[in-house]
Amino acid sequence: MPKSLQPRAGGHPKGTPAKRAILPREIEDDVRRSARPAQQADVLSRLARAIDRLERDDPHGAVPEAERAKALAPRSASCREVLGMAYYGLGRWHDAVTELKAYKRITGRTDQNHLIADCYRALGRPEEAVPLADEVLRDRGASNEAKAEAVIVAASALADRERYAEALALLARAKTRDDVAADYTLRLWYVRGDILGRAGRPDEAAGEFRKIMRHDPSAFDVAERLAALG
Repeated sequence: MPKSLQPRAGGHPKGTPAKRAILPREIEDDVRRSARPAQQADVLSRLARAIDRLERDDPHGAVPEAERAKALAPRSASCREVLGMAYYGLGRWHDAVTELKAYKRITGRTDQNHLIADCYRALGRPEEAVPLADEVLRDRGASNEAKAEAVIVAASALADRERYAEALALLARAKTRDDVAADYTLRLWYVRGDILGRAGRPDEAAGEFRKIMRHDPSAFDVAERLAALG
């Protein structure tokens, strides 16, 4: 979940649900702009519960809270984003696209393009994933993580159609350094290794998996993938 949607940590013991999450200021400001004064507290409370459930990998619990929040504040970017993420977690691809595109239209941001692209991939429309990745790559305000995640999804969609050369070219546009490995960097290397293997380039695939092993030997199933490649 994007950091902007993570409730700030409270003082409750680990494993104990927070009584009330404290939402980031940007979400509070968004709700105050888009909801009626008498409804703002309810919207914020429901958003906080929906986000908490998403953090706990419970999209089923998040959906009704986010749906009610949206009903009270349909022009709230935060409500549309959280609801879209909850639908995505349930595999409700069409609904997720609707909400995440509304979030994007309201904010002008591209930081959820990777989820929209993944929905299109799941819907069998991979050709619509690539322009979304291109858009993030051109966005000077997008983080390296957002760029990598969008590229991962779009390249995987191309590989699903055995368009391996295009997929690898797209992955190459997300810049990484071998000596720096964030979580998203490891995912990028893994996808590149997987696609190289599928493209009949096992030596290069092994090179990508070895990079992951140097940083985190327990990541994914990389040890098994290397063993299979010999």
